[in-house]
Amino acid sequence: MSGKFGEIIQKARKEENQIQDDPYTVWNKEQSVKPDGQKPSEPEVNLCVKVPKSLRQHWAAEAKRSDITMTSVIVEALTQKFGLPDNQK
Repeated sequence: MSGKFGEIIQKARKEENQIQDDPYTVWNKEQSVKPDGQKPSEPEVNLCVKVPKSLRQHWAAEAKRSDITMTSVIVEALTQKFGLPDNQK
């Protein structure tokens, strides 16, 4: 890459690589903690749900005020509605 932006991009990539190599700043999925404080027993995936923006903003604000995560609320609601699989009870 050449030019003004090429140098900026190369510098940013170099700094990003240094951050990724730093064991204190790398988020290690093996050591991540679920909302209930337990380590995940399998890889976690995204659950995407389309909702009106105004509802998401309201729910996100309420979760923040209550000092809880949207993930924990959603997992709790789905567990109440559908329960857990037999191998996770």
